[in-house]
Amino acid sequence: MTDSSDSVSIDMETPSPGGKEYLVKTSCGCVSVSVHGDQDKPALVTYPDLALNYMSCFQGLFFCPEACSLLLHNFCIYHISPPGHELGAAAIGPDQPMLSADDLADQIVEVLNYFGLGAVMCMGVTAGAYILTLFAMKYRQRILGLILISPLCKAPSWSEWLYNKVMSNLLYYCGMCGVVKELLLKRYFSKEARGGAQVPESDIVQACRKVSCLGLYFVH
Repeated sequence: MTDSSDSVSIDMETPSPGGKEYLVKTSCGCVSVSVHGDQDKPALVTYPDLALNYMSCFQGLFFCPEACSLLLHNFCIYHISPPGHELGAAAIGPDQPMLSADDLADQIVEVLNYFGLGAVMCMGVTAGAYILTLFAMKYRQRILGLILISPLCKAPSWSEWLYNKVMSNLLYYCGMCGVVKELLLKRYFSKEARGGAQVPESDIVQACRKVSCLGLYFVH
């Protein structure tokens, strides 16, 4: 006689370590998109935070086998990396035009049109959440739902403005230098995760120290 319980088991895909990379031409330049999963399934579009790409921003979620399997069971995931953030991106030259937040939001709808997608789910982190919010406000018919992590919802204070201005200038002139990495680690992780004299750094912080990314600038 078998035991009964309230739990339900489902068969889920084994996470794939890599997806298919696309370079989508838009009216504001090319955008790198990494597609993971069955494209016949509903779409989940992700957008990373400032100075990150989908690997460095979402690796904690998508490298977790249980979470990744559940997401791939229900969605085809479209990771959008903003211009200059894609893996192996070249340095942004001083002559290249800087895109506004509205430009980046408009790029998203062009990416959806490229893949023939209708309404989609979206997930973004901080600056990425802000871009997706703008996209949702401008193209409401293309949104099924939003997952916003630490979204920017109000104007920054003077100290926050100065902090971000310094970080943006450092990214522009020095790239992902040690000072910028420390600023980003303080932004993303608690003191406990960053460790100290008595407590070692967490594995995720150590992994982030090895990441080398380029910056992106939002013009308001």
